[in-house]
Amino acid sequence: MSGPARPIRVLLADDHHLVRTGFRVILEIEDDIEVVGEAADGERAVGMARALRPDVVLMDVEMPGVDGLTATRRISADADDPGGPAVLILTTFDRDDYLFAALRAGASGFLLKNGTPETLIEAIRVVARGDGLLAPELTRRVIATFARPGAATGARAPEAALRDLTPREREVLVLVAAGASNAEIAAALHLGEATVKSHVSRVLAKLGLRDRVQAVVFAYEHGVVRPSG
Repeated sequence: MSGPARPIRVLLADDHHLVRTGFRVILEIEDDIEVVGEAADGERAVGMARALRPDVVLMDVEMPGVDGLTATRRISADADDPGGPAVLILTTFDRDDYLFAALRAGASGFLLKNGTPETLIEAIRVVARGDGLLAPELTRRVIATFARPGAATGARAPEAALRDLTPREREVLVLVAAGASNAEIAAALHLGEATVKSHVSRVLAKLGLRDRVQAVVFAYEHGVVRPSG
């Protein structure tokens, strides 16, 4: 008989001590979440992520020295194996430049600090299980940005990786890029949710992506889908 599941190990990265304390109080009430460390700047966050191997790094953007976006990029670059930490950006600033920079840096989610404790707790659980957190309104902003004239990067997707996708997997990628959930994809393609989940996992593996958030950015940046605007 298996024992209780291991709690989600979280590293807090924020330059305000009171903010970190508040997050710790909120999170440690939950039986399935454990705060394993705190960092007051990005440099320290990178070092602690390497040393402690948390499941999730809760990352502020504006910090002294190495900022949260740079730290996210470095942590994501370290996380070549599936056991690497997911980075969840939590910021006061609802800015598109921060949103896109965070996603391109490899963040698995993006939240604002004006949300509820329940939203934060659920977001940590979502990214910890490998599902990127991109709220519908953020997906719309991603699509709107790439729909603007001249917004496309012109970069070509890795041809070998795309050729490796089956027609069904490519259909799934397009629907993921539209922000569809597994249930919505299942309904659109007349598949079971378990089958859709397997397709999504294979798409991510073949394209070398961490989660659905990266799949959305990949699809629009590389022209797999092109919104009409």
